[in-house]
Amino acid sequence: MNTPSSHFSEPIPRRGSLACVGMGMTLGSHLTPLAHSYIVQADVVFAALSDAVVEAWLRRMHGDVRSLQPYYREGKSRMRTYRQWVDLMLDEVRAGKRVCGVFYGHPGIFAWSPHKAIEKARDEGFEARMEPGISAEDCLYADLGIDPGRYGCQHFEASQLLFYERRLDPSAYLVLWQVGVVGDRSLARFATGPAYRQVLVDVLAQDYPLDHEIIVYRGATLPIQTPGVRRIRLRDLPGDPLTAVETVVLPPAVALKPNPAIQERLAAIDALEADAGR
Repeated sequence: MNTPSSHFSEPIPRRGSLACVGMGMTLGSHLTPLAHSYIVQADVVFAALSDAVVEAWLRRMHGDVRSLQPYYREGKSRMRTYRQWVDLMLDEVRAGKRVCGVFYGHPGIFAWSPHKAIEKARDEGFEARMEPGISAEDCLYADLGIDPGRYGCQHFEASQLLFYERRLDPSAYLVLWQVGVVGDRSLARFATGPAYRQVLVDVLAQDYPLDHEIIVYRGATLPIQTPGVRRIRLRDLPGDPLTAVETVVLPPAVALKPNPAIQERLAAIDALEADAGR
């Protein structure tokens, strides 16, 4: 009697997958249960975190955590580093492993590699997803008492604001990210100096007075820390001891200006709808 051929078939290899998750900003308090489950169930974990303490905490969750930080190097393009990160994660996915990339804050905000890795994994037919985390932006709103819906809020990467022609609205909040490396066209420097920030001030001075009070903000990454908040004048930004992880916030400089023409149009529509409802 013939034995069914299925008894002799090779086991189907497990298909790899990728999850890029956010650790949040503050150690121990921002990690979501779903992100935690992706970490502990992974075969291998890659980590791009804010400091060694957070990385050590992650290693308590998983036995195979591979730090991505050593791929940074002064003089080396950050884009080259980020492409290496993508290749490292995808190599393990292709090998059939469940891969989890853990990134500080939100894995999709100011983070090229998670988006690219997920895109490539999906293009190759693998399951890939992103699990959000509490970002620096979320902490900024809470720590500075800002409601982005009150006046509106604009966000720009500081160098992008210089490299391209952008329109600013000084009646809204303006949040500038990565001011510490503003003007770096090489993507290979960890900091730029006062002359570069002076160019930024000159651009901002087209819409904001030089004595406008601005906020230099840094969120807390450890529970024992408090947020860093400094208030300075716009003209003093070039000489401020700014670090790469600090964010610059410009509160509104002018009041919201009513638009009578649009308000009249809306009032007319209100009137028509009221008549139709009678």
